[in-house]
Amino acid sequence: MDNIVYLDFKAKELENLRSGQKTMIIRGAMGRKLPYGRVNKSDILYFIENKGDGLVKGKAIVENVFNSDKLTKEQSIELVAQNQNKLLLNKGLEKRFAGKRYLVLITIKDFEELESFKIDRSTYGNMDDWIPVENIEKVKVNE
Repeated sequence: MDNIVYLDFKAKELENLRSGQKTMIIRGAMGRKLPYGRVNKSDILYFIENKGDGLVKGKAIVENVFNSDKLTKEQSIELVAQNQNKLLLNKGLEKRFAGKRYLVLITIKDFEELESFKIDRSTYGNMDDWIPVENIEKVKVNE
């Protein structure tokens, strides 16, 4: 399964993945929402920065996925803190995810820079930061 993943531009997430310092992606919510339970080992993640250019710039393979059970605020904060060395979250992202009831921690491997390309997300109404697309070729815009 191919997934499109939006990364925080201000937090330099793509830069940190590129350098190899960041090896884990996090998502969290008060309920079980995407990508909870929908990402599997060996899925491919395609990365876009949330700065409005809409360009896919890199990809990686999912090495491991951890979907948390329902967490207390304290457990959630602790889980984020324990993985901070792999997540490299800035204060804003730390605040966004620490304390959520459900966390998804995705360890990645084999990050690869790609020649940038646009995607057509018109069939995906929700403005989520995680889009399971099945096959990237279906949404790739050939310019």
